[in-house]
Amino acid sequence: MAMTFLTRRRRVRWLHEPLPPRDVGTLHDSLGFYRSLTGEERTRLGQFARILIREKNWEGCGGLVLSQEIKLIIAAQAALLLIGMDLDPLRDRVFPNVRSILVYPAGFVAPLPRLGAGGVITEGHANLGEAHYNGLSGGPVIVSWRDALEGGLRADDGRNLVLHEFAHKLDFLDGVIDGTPPLDAGEDYTRWKHVMSAHHNDLVRRARARAPSVLNYYGATNPAEFFAVATEAYFERGDAMRQWLPELYVLLRGYYKQDTAARTAPPPEESGVPGGP
Repeated sequence: MAMTFLTRRRRVRWLHEPLPPRDVGTLHDSLGFYRSLTGEERTRLGQFARILIREKNWEGCGGLVLSQEIKLIIAAQAALLLIGMDLDPLRDRVFPNVRSILVYPAGFVAPLPRLGAGGVITEGHANLGEAHYNGLSGGPVIVSWRDALEGGLRADDGRNLVLHEFAHKLDFLDGVIDGTPPLDAGEDYTRWKHVMSAHHNDLVRRARARAPSVLNYYGATNPAEFFAVATEAYFERGDAMRQWLPELYVLLRGYYKQDTAARTAPPPEESGVPGGP
């Protein structure tokens, strides 16, 4: 995903500068995961967050006035998905299928129609976040600031709106909405399909039975939502996923190239731990 010479030249100028102390303080106070990152990971997080802030079109909606703090907290959560990947912040495009990030104060009535089951299009539905697909050129990401802020503060409940919506954008990078982002090699796709399908089917069964699970039941909706929900749990409940869904954990660790279980505290010992057999 090469970028233009002029874009790279601009990045070189400001990416070598450390984040201002005020921004570091914002990340430390507002993102529960930030303190568990290594120094190198924090540097990359800051770089990718800056790119998202400077190179995407941000719009405050529903009366929300965007501040640097709001942009930083949202951008840093999205950047968390990227810090282990083989991306060079000085050379590569970042979420190339995201042109705009729209931020509402809280829940919103979606401005764009939704294609639902049976091909039925609904308009005016309430939501907290959306990632729109508009071919490889990219549609917007829409988030509720209230929920983005809460998701950042609570980094251990397996629910994070920003991670969820930007995981969809990773899925969309190959032009197909199917819960499978672009992978490195052909054999990776075979393993991905096997592991993800098995765990998606298991979540469908658990959701129907209201049985405990490491994963949010919303992931049972379809493979695309399963990938987004599994991403939330991977980053926020990594230790529990490694314990109860080890094959899924290893798969996502290979994709995101981060060992999130090492960052998350062990869950309390309980009988019938979510996601168990």
